Amino acid sequence: MQLSLANQRILVTGASRGIGRAIAQQLSASGAEVIVHYNANEEAARAVLADLPNKAHLEACNLANPAEVSGFIPRLAQKYGPISALVNNAGISPAAPDTLPTADWLAIWEQVMAVNTTAVGILSKEFVDQARIQGNGRIVMISSRAAFRGDTPDYMAYAASKGALVSLMRSIARHYGKEGIKAFLIAPGFTRTDMAAEILEQYGEDFALKDIALPELTRPEDLAPMVTLLCSGLADHATGTSIDMNAGSYVR
Repeated sequence: MQLSLANQRILVTGASRGIGRAIAQQLSASGAEVIVHYNANEEAARAVLADLPNKAHLEACNLANPAEVSGFIPRLAQKYGPISALVNNAGISPAAPDTLPTADWLAIWEQVMAVNTTAVGILSKEFVDQARIQGNGRIVMISSRAAFRGDTPDYMAYAASKGALVSLMRSIARHYGKEGIKAFLIAPGFTRTDMAAEILEQYGEDFALKDIALPELTRPEDLAPMVTLLCSGLADHATGTSIDMNAGSYVR
């Protein structure tokens, strides 16, 4: 099976590090023209851009600000041409212990929802708007096993935000399929990224290893090939599907 993403233009959010970076690298190596999104770390994003073997672009957007997210996809399509796939990867997972005063807990909840859910909703809506004109498009949501099995009290906001992506993906897949738009979701387990460093420090790596069926933690590079397959068009009849990639830590 040959995977070629030639003539595809793909936006990857949160591509300056971790899972997003690995996805951008794999997509580019497979022939795609990648739009590398980042929030504030331009230096890291430029380092990613320099490593990509195919044509690529760098674009900033603060996903915590709905006013800035609105119009982002149309601006990119006008600047570079139609976008054939959207990988909603960017996300945050700050801890919000249940011992916090409600006002402080709510502030973290709203921050997580803004980035992990509201921004994804806006991006997906605007992607669908331009993909319907082309009669073709694919969305890949990077969710979490927490969307299905839940998480600890400190990360309830994160779990809830990722759970919302499941319903969003299914709604898009079911409603827009006959217009050529496909949607998929990948639910990773614990993955060795910078974002996970805080959790590893809090709970310890042994805790994470005991929770999985494989001898080592998932790496970002382990997820990127599946995203590439879904973007390729070879798995379109899996539209509406949630794919678990959690090293056997949650089996449904």
